[in-house]
Amino acid sequence: QVQLMESGGGSVHAGGSLRLSCTTSGVIKSQYCMAWFRQAPGKEREVVARLARDDSTIYALSVLGRFTVSRDAAANTLYLQMDRLKPEDTAMYYCATTQQWGGWCPGAPSAGDFSHWGQGTQVTVSS
Repeated sequence: QVQLMESGGGSVHAGGSLRLSCTTSGVIKSQYCMAWFRQAPGKEREVVARLARDDSTIYALSVLGRFTVSRDAAANTLYLQMDRLKPEDTAMYYCATTQQWGGWCPGAPSAGDFSHWGQGTQVTVSS
């Protein structure tokens, strides 16, 4: 059974940093695409970063160069390092995964493509 649990959210000033963690169970690296999504109030859930079976990454243009997704396979944990945070990064952040692409991640997935989700962790960036 796949389970995901995020942690590490909080409140920071613009320009600050946070590192989100997603502890996983039941996820086999070679079979699952891992992703971070976020959802701001009144907006659709959007993908922020993806990590494929070979540790290749894809980022949304809005976070490219500021966010880094990585994993510690031994610890079964996915990370999202967020630097130079902006007020527009304020959102609930979710970890998600799916097996449907055999561990690869397509270029433009939607939230509906992912079968397993964590409960989310809130990130608030003040100006």
